[in-house]
Amino acid sequence: QVQLVESGGGLVQAGGSLRLSCAASGSISSASVMGWYRQIPGKQRELVASIRSTGNTNYADPVKGRFTISRDGAKNTVFLQMNSLKPEDTAVYYCSAVIAFNVYWGQGTQVTVSS
Repeated sequence: QVQLVESGGGLVQAGGSLRLSCAASGSISSASVMGWYRQIPGKQRELVASIRSTGNTNYADPVKGRFTISRDGAKNTVFLQMNSLKPEDTAVYYCSAVIAFNVYWGQGTQVTVSS
């Protein structure tokens, strides 16, 4: 069983930066994909960024050029560096991992961007 714990969320002004971390209780080396999603009340959870075991990354159009996903296998941690934040980035951000066709989720961390 893998547990994911997000941290790094908070309140920031527009144009600012935050770095989210997702610490896994077990090894993420077997995870085929790890990703960051976000959700605002009343809307579906949406993919923000993902990183495959090969290192290939994928980003949602609204965050391209501003967010960077990375993983540190030695520390079993995945990061999301968020720069040039906008009020529309306000959401609860969730970390996910796909391991042996099972999807694991963290509890989420709130990101609020003030204008």
